[in-house]
Amino acid sequence: MAQFLSEDWIEQAKAIREEYRGKAGDPPHAMKMNLNVKECPDGVGDGGVVEAHIDSTGEEMEMELGHLDSPELTVTLPYDVARSILVEGNPQAGMQAFMSGKIVVTGDMTKLMAMQNGAVDPVQLEIAGKIKDITDA
Repeated sequence: MAQFLSEDWIEQAKAIREEYRGKAGDPPHAMKMNLNVKECPDGVGDGGVVEAHIDSTGEEMEMELGHLDSPELTVTLPYDVARSILVEGNPQAGMQAFMSGKIVVTGDMTKLMAMQNGAVDPVQLEIAGKIKDITDA
């Protein structure tokens, strides 16, 4: 098991996603989004921040470290909220954090809303379960 967003966790999560490459359905919505995860614990990120991106404009959803040059939106959120959403699959935590101002969205917010309303792919659920299993409690 590894700490969420640590280098070890990122490598294990990439390996899981690679294992399922080509098996999941097409992403429900095309978008390019940068992520800034702040307030990370010691040893995670650069200066307590992890910069990453999600690109679903191709045949598969790609999640990688670093920012895209031309994102359609950028989401900045605290580490604990990112963990609740991305590992625990808790969309309610995201909604509460957004309503309280803990999540800041710049750019085309409709892209983010469309992603949240998409149908859940059973293969993506299986991937999410495996990623949860590698994550420290």
